[in-house]
Amino acid sequence: MQKAVVFDIGRVLFHWQLGALFGKLIADREELDWFLAKVVTEEWHFEHDRGRALADMLPERIALYPQYEAQIRAYAERFNETIPGPVEGSHELVERLACAGVPLYCLTNFGDEFFAAFRPTQPLFDLFEDIIVSGTEKVAKPEARIYEIVEERSGRSGAQLFFTDDNPDNIAAAKSRGWDAHLFADAVSLEAQLVAAGLL
Repeated sequence: MQKAVVFDIGRVLFHWQLGALFGKLIADREELDWFLAKVVTEEWHFEHDRGRALADMLPERIALYPQYEAQIRAYAERFNETIPGPVEGSHELVERLACAGVPLYCLTNFGDEFFAAFRPTQPLFDLFEDIIVSGTEKVAKPEARIYEIVEERSGRSGAQLFFTDDNPDNIAAAKSRGWDAHLFADAVSLEAQLVAAGLL
């Protein structure tokens, strides 16, 4: 069976930073840093990645930080603005792999509601055979179950899966299953890894 390539999305295909949105809403740098460390944090956001509904998350957060109600609501309403653009060179690699007939998949920690709003804005995703979204599956990397889902839906396992992700824990979990997993640094090094694997 032909080897498939599995891409993470955030910080591999697309830049992602909460500050890209909240820097527009909070002018003072110290206040912005405090807000991102205490109010809308990546750790809190990860609850949505794991399947928790925004309808549950937002009222709780607003009750804790009522002075930031407008900003917390903006997190839900303007999430696409936390994704400022593509990671340089990554989309070109996806397109080259697709042209070469390599099967492509995504495995992403992404909230179900947020991905539903983001996916239609990006025709690149049409090149993928399947996109496994943690918020939809209600299990997130690096938990073993989400890797099993990729194996089940791709019909592949172990070294039949080339995987790139920017999180070392996610790479370690993939390697423990025998995947050909590579920590993402930039598109140049990823290209070299794909060439070495015989995929480009």
